[in-house]
Amino acid sequence: MQMSDHKEIAADPATVYAALLNPDVLMVCVPGAKEVVGSPEEGFEATVTQKVGPVKATFKGQVTLSDLVENEKLTIAGEGKGGAAGFAKGGAVVTLSASETGTLLAYDVEARVGGKLAQLGSRLIDGFAKKMADQFFTNLQEALAPVAEASDSEPSPEGEEKRGWLNKITGRS
Repeated sequence: MQMSDHKEIAADPATVYAALLNPDVLMVCVPGAKEVVGSPEEGFEATVTQKVGPVKATFKGQVTLSDLVENEKLTIAGEGKGGAAGFAKGGAVVTLSASETGTLLAYDVEARVGGKLAQLGSRLIDGFAKKMADQFFTNLQEALAPVAEASDSEPSPEGEEKRGWLNKITGRS
């Protein structure tokens, strides 16, 4: 399966880049994530539970990052095993560029599935992959929204708390 798309994120490229490298942000953004641990240098380990058509499984996998160009680009490679449900392997090239409303994030994904998942058919798998990507970027936008709002207006006590949380996990002050 191959998929390419782009999303507009209402935050600057540095904030988006830092968020994509942060396991706490990934935990919030990856649909079905139960655990995400690790670092960009060592790679991440994740546990994700998902239902694809009639197949529900918990996948345990590893994700590695390479070709890191700060605030501009990164390459993600990963594989996960879901027991009897099968496996998923793939990678994505993600590029970030400044836009009028924040960051234009573009991605090219290539993935393979095996086991029971492969028996579901490419239309179901492709639809599921698109839905997962859309949900990830919706979650990312929501996680970064307090930063965008804080830069546009005076902070409220609630805004300060949210901004402080996001700054803590993205390493900003």
